[in-house]
Amino acid sequence: MSQRVGPIQLRGRRSECAVLDSLVEAARAGASRTVVLRGEAGIGKTALLEYVEDRSTDCHVVRVVGIESEMELPFAAIHQLSRPLLDGLGRLPVPQREALETAFGLSSGRPPDRFFVGLALLGQLAEHAEARPLVCLVDDAQWLDRSSAQVLSFVARRLHTESVVLVLAERDGDAPSEFEGLPELRLRGLSEQDAARLVTAASLGPLDASVRGRILAEAHGNPLALLELPRGQSSAAFAGGFPVPARLSVPSRIEASYRRRIEVLPSETQRLLLVASADPVGDPNLLWRAVSELGIPASAAAPAEADDLIEIDARVGFRHPLLRSAIYRAASPAERRTAHRALAAATDPEVDPDRRAWHRAQGVLGPDDVVAAELERSAGRAKARGGLAATAAFLQRSVALTRDPARRADRALAAAQACLHAGAFDAASGLVAAAETGPLDELGLARVDRLKAEVAFAQNRGGEASLLLLRAAVQLETLDVRLSRDTYLDAWAAALFAGGLADDGGTLLDVSQAVAAAPRPVTPPLPCDLLLDSLAMVFTDGRPAAAPALRRAVAAFASSDVSEEELLRWGWLATRAANLVWDYDRGLEIGITTVRLARDSGALEALAVVDNACGQAAVFGGDFARAALLVAEVDTLKEATGTRIAPHAALVLAGARGHEGLASDLMAGVVAHATVGGQGTALQYARWAKAVLMNGLGRYDEALTEAVAACDLAPELYIASWALNELIEAATRTGHAELADEALRRLREHVQACDTDWALGIYARSSALMSEGDAAESLYQEAVERLGRTRLRPDLARTHLLYGEWLRRQGQRVRAREQLRTADEMLTTLGMDAFAERAGRELLATGERARRRTVETQERLTLHEAQIAQLAGDGLTNPEIGARLFLSARTVEWHLGKVFTKLRVTSRRELKLALLKAGLAALPAS
Repeated sequence: MSQRVGPIQLRGRRSECAVLDSLVEAARAGASRTVVLRGEAGIGKTALLEYVEDRSTDCHVVRVVGIESEMELPFAAIHQLSRPLLDGLGRLPVPQREALETAFGLSSGRPPDRFFVGLALLGQLAEHAEARPLVCLVDDAQWLDRSSAQVLSFVARRLHTESVVLVLAERDGDAPSEFEGLPELRLRGLSEQDAARLVTAASLGPLDASVRGRILAEAHGNPLALLELPRGQSSAAFAGGFPVPARLSVPSRIEASYRRRIEVLPSETQRLLLVASADPVGDPNLLWRAVSELGIPASAAAPAEADDLIEIDARVGFRHPLLRSAIYRAASPAERRTAHRALAAATDPEVDPDRRAWHRAQGVLGPDDVVAAELERSAGRAKARGGLAATAAFLQRSVALTRDPARRADRALAAAQACLHAGAFDAASGLVAAAETGPLDELGLARVDRLKAEVAFAQNRGGEASLLLLRAAVQLETLDVRLSRDTYLDAWAAALFAGGLADDGGTLLDVSQAVAAAPRPVTPPLPCDLLLDSLAMVFTDGRPAAAPALRRAVAAFASSDVSEEELLRWGWLATRAANLVWDYDRGLEIGITTVRLARDSGALEALAVVDNACGQAAVFGGDFARAALLVAEVDTLKEATGTRIAPHAALVLAGARGHEGLASDLMAGVVAHATVGGQGTALQYARWAKAVLMNGLGRYDEALTEAVAACDLAPELYIASWALNELIEAATRTGHAELADEALRRLREHVQACDTDWALGIYARSSALMSEGDAAESLYQEAVERLGRTRLRPDLARTHLLYGEWLRRQGQRVRAREQLRTADEMLTTLGMDAFAERAGRELLATGERARRRTVETQERLTLHEAQIAQLAGDGLTNPEIGARLFLSARTVEWHLGKVFTKLRVTSRRELKLALLKAGLAALPAS
């Protein structure tokens, strides 16, 4: 509060100051740094922020303070941070600029995606730091509104080379922090020696040794406590016993000290302080209007200002956040309501309707339908700005103030939906339970079941979600056929994630049987209707009967008839339908289209799921470089969104590459997590990928065990088809003829109605393994011919390997060498190291040594550099690449500089060719 004179000198914080000095020096050198100052209230976090500001005189400093009563207002803190930077708003990419403008209420539009807001802020910070380093200081981060905290966390994890320092001060607490995992500087109490010196320096006169000892014992090294506890206390009080019970925490003791100082002030001054503590804005004009409503003269502020408790200038500021909370908590509920009513009356309903509604809500004692309706309108405005947490908070308070039980239940369901979207799953569950106590009609009951299922699915993509969604779909049949069918498709998708671990009543068969008996669409079927019916037929009628319907659904999703909403919601599921009919090309086409749409619209959770599908397709197509980039993007998206999807593409890639140590660790981790989480399809993927790995290593007994497990988890699915292929190879190598025969029979059913070269080529190869003489030779040749017409290079390479192995066992060494050389070359080039080693051993057995080649690949670049190089080679600009990878354009430029050096190129024109030479040829850009 008091003005500082000269540089800040902090006692006992030498090492912390050194760390902070290094951050600012790094920014001056062109790097970015982030740190979270964490500790109890009063431990010195604010003082260290002031220290950083004091040491950053050559930098641009922006400061933000979280305010407890402002936690429900969306993007409030980001608005504070961005306000000095808004002059560069017009230079941001259009989606980011529109997201920021909508979030700040500068324009209307679709609710902004928080990731676009985060990218916009990242771009603003990077641009502003080009002229001179930028230092962003955030105090009381535990009180930031949720939207702002999420955006700041997003930005903090993506600062690299922008000359930006971000220092966040956060108080210890029980609630989970958005900033967990960021570099942390934990503040402890001062040493006894430093604490004693601080007390002595701050004392107005000499202290008795016993008094000083009592202060030190009570403060536990907390600097604010050392300064505040003695104020208003006599030496006798300290010598005789400190009046605050020992069970109170240090922050509570500090608050008690503040309360003692407030209690001796005039009553009008105390009431003025209460109004100021209830207002998050800090607008002095608002304060004067509010206290005028209560008949309090402006002169009442003078005693508080004289005691250095409050400062009223351009803004209203308290000496410390604990003082604000001490004043507010010390007041009675009736006194608080009076203060909020005064603030509501003083707030302009046109300029700031949401704060006015919030104050009105805090100012009423019981239900008030007028205020409840006003809160509902505020929730609508918050939703339009993308403030999901604020939407939920307004609606929750609206529920509490609603008299009519039916209206209250309806609002509780809306609040639960908002909490779900905001990631507040426990709150959502509580509101659903509250809604259930109200008088709900059939549609309301169905909405309850659907919300329960959505919460379960969001928390863990497995378990009971499919069963709950199925129940909701059944209830909706007579109420809303369109919503019912959409819910059925969501239930099928949830059951697919659960796979063989789905709860009884919510299995893929259960959902499929219910779909078969459900009402048909009342209008011409949409692509999503075709998809739902065809997927259900797989389980009710079998794959051969379902094949024609599956092909129609896949064609519909690959056509211009499909809507963007359908693609974003179920495009990934249509790629799975393509797998069921062995249609690689259309599945890839749907995946690429969905990826582009998800990126353009900011639908990051949908993007993570469909990236998995495209990564898997890249492995099947032999483009391991593209697959690795997509796997990395999935990891980035999971970290950004918190979604819990399993790493399907990473599993497929690990199995094909054949690096046992890394692959086995990944697979074991997925098996453990999927088993506990009820994600049966992830478990099935892991077992199948392990079978591929073991067949490549020639450990056929282990491959057989894994393949059998993969086939049995959900035998109707496409993963079981691929696992049957591995099972047959392993069984023929280990003498399990009966297992191989049964597997071939099942595989025949899976390909029976499919006329693609992929399906028929795999079946011919598997049949060849079970045949002898001319029949085997003819089947191997058919497999080579059919797979040679596809883009499925790994399967073709493995077919050459199996054909060569068979020829060698037949004594045809010369012909065997031809097939094995082809296999060896293809497998080595692809990076299928385990299978390549197997081909090399077979070649050696024919009397020819395999020539090992070192293939130039993306390994010369880091994975991050490879991602950026690939996108730059595809023609994307630095801002576009930054938006794709959640980086600033400046960081992209820095990485590209390293790429150019490593690939020995000087321009983007040369980059595409260099990437091709380095083994980074790609599928169509996705």
